[in-house]
Amino acid sequence: MMRPHIIGVAGGSGSGKTHFAKELQKTLGDEHCMILYQDNYYIDQSAKFDGDGGSVNFDHPDSLDFPLMAKGLRQLKTGATIDVPIYDFVTHSRKKEVLVSPPKPVILVDGILILHSLEVRAVLDEAVFFDTPEELRFSRRLERDVHERGRTADGVKKQFELQVRPMHNQFVEPSKWHAQTIIKDLGEYGEALKAFAKRLARP
Repeated sequence: MMRPHIIGVAGGSGSGKTHFAKELQKTLGDEHCMILYQDNYYIDQSAKFDGDGGSVNFDHPDSLDFPLMAKGLRQLKTGATIDVPIYDFVTHSRKKEVLVSPPKPVILVDGILILHSLEVRAVLDEAVFFDTPEELRFSRRLERDVHERGRTADGVKKQFELQVRPMHNQFVEPSKWHAQTIIKDLGEYGEALKAFAKRLARP
């Protein structure tokens, strides 16, 4: 197999980056494309979590094990299979199980802070950033956290105001200038998906 082509897919929480990554993987096929999620690389926060957010800042770079993620990407680049950690968003700790992930020709790296990390950026071949309005990002995050992660609406709102918004402004937003492609609206989204799919398709 040729050396994998690694693409960072970044943007704020609820920006549409994960949907884009999944749609691109679906178009290219599971045998040709894999996704490595930043969410798998949170450090253990079980001792700090207060039950409904607020006490643990998941939007700060220090909450993530970027050295481990970068190491895994370097290994994938050499053709090695890696063990990807699994983070439990209910207990806020890493599970004992891991995901055994062999390399694919296209590797998508999904996460809000991946372009902030110098170690991760150094392994990427290119990056795309979703510059989505805050109102839309919040509504998507509210829907996800209440229905998928057992949170309350008040807890999600509190966390957004105290952590998500300030961390986005401090770390996520400035990182977009490390991306070669910046997508600002739904019209650009569809065209970008087609363009990436055409360029990355199997020869």
